[in-house]
Amino acid sequence: MLDQVSISLPCKSEYVSISRLSSSVIASQMGFDIEAIEDIKVAVGEACNNAIIHSHCDRTFDITFKVMEQAFVCEVSDCGNGFNLEGYTEPDLEDPQGNGLGIFIMKSLMDEVTVDTFPGKGTKIVLKKHLE
Repeated sequence: MLDQVSISLPCKSEYVSISRLSSSVIASQMGFDIEAIEDIKVAVGEACNNAIIHSHCDRTFDITFKVMEQAFVCEVSDCGNGFNLEGYTEPDLEDPQGNGLGIFIMKSLMDEVTVDTFPGKGTKIVLKKHLE
């Protein structure tokens, strides 16, 4: 790992733009093209929205950006209830509902997405995009 940037933000939607802008600046400095930067921004925003909406935590969530040799990594962690991964099913794109698209979008835009959940202790989403 070359560099690491961590921020803690209130669990409020008005702070998601900070995470999106931060990811954009870091990805740009790493040499990602504009299309990849936009993908990263959307995926990071979705991960942060999930932390705010689904954690049911009224405190903060944490974001850690890691600049790797050939990859951008973002970890979004919350202190909420955890996420039922076993109950998650991919959305029906022919009949999309209001919720449930976040993980699908993240997986579509990033090279690797992992979700680690700890019932009663929170969830960590790790997003990774390789620099080509």
